[in-house]
Amino acid sequence: MKVLTTLKIMNIDHVGIAVADLDTAIAFYEQAYGMRCVHVEVNEEQGVREAMMEVGESGSYIQLLMPLNPDTTIGKFLDKSGPGIQQMAYRVDDIDEVSDHLRSEGLRLLYDAPKSGTAGSRVNFIHPKSSGGILVELVEPGPEGMSAH
Repeated sequence: MKVLTTLKIMNIDHVGIAVADLDTAIAFYEQAYGMRCVHVEVNEEQGVREAMMEVGESGSYIQLLMPLNPDTTIGKFLDKSGPGIQQMAYRVDDIDEVSDHLRSEGLRLLYDAPKSGTAGSRVNFIHPKSSGGILVELVEPGPEGMSAH
């Protein structure tokens, strides 16, 4: 596999966890792990109410995802697998460049063009069949340089 010197995966942005009750999950992560909730929003396009939990001062987050209804991707995930890790997300500096590179390497992305993500970020996903059985999210931070808060 050819490695591009300009291709930049910057770090782990977040780990997405499907939950049945967002408020209960936020309270659990705050009390059990001492994490701080730094952002909550509803993403109608993705069909979720979500919260970003700051993991210390690492710059990484736990993203808690509650479905808006059972027919959403997260709703179906919960029905099939129960609560738990749903995806791993990598922060990238240029999602278009990274997506083009991955497609050129034969990886299957879920969207032809990036979608709107948390806090104005741009996102796309690598299909689990192309990434070792893991749903991988690519996150380009929003206009203020913030991807998850």
